[in-house]
Amino acid sequence: MLTPDEIAEINLLSQFNLANSLEGLKVHSHDASEQTVTAAARLHDKGLITQRDGGFLTSLGLDAAEHSQSLLTILRSR
Repeated sequence: MLTPDEIAEINLLSQFNLANSLEGLKVHSHDASEQTVTAAARLHDKGLITQRDGGFLTSLGLDAAEHSQSLLTILRSR
């Protein structure tokens, strides 16, 4: 079973635009939920994104985002 932290991390990874590697994300602590803010920090600590508040995907992060987005596509198909 996935933990709430893992779900938040997958949700954040699924927001990256895989078609444009120069497009990152910025997680604003005054706008984003605490869960999203801490998910970004954990992804940074794991080496998946370049900044604690978002930034760009690392090569490992790109792999993870591709897998997470592929899984979501499969699960959402009819």
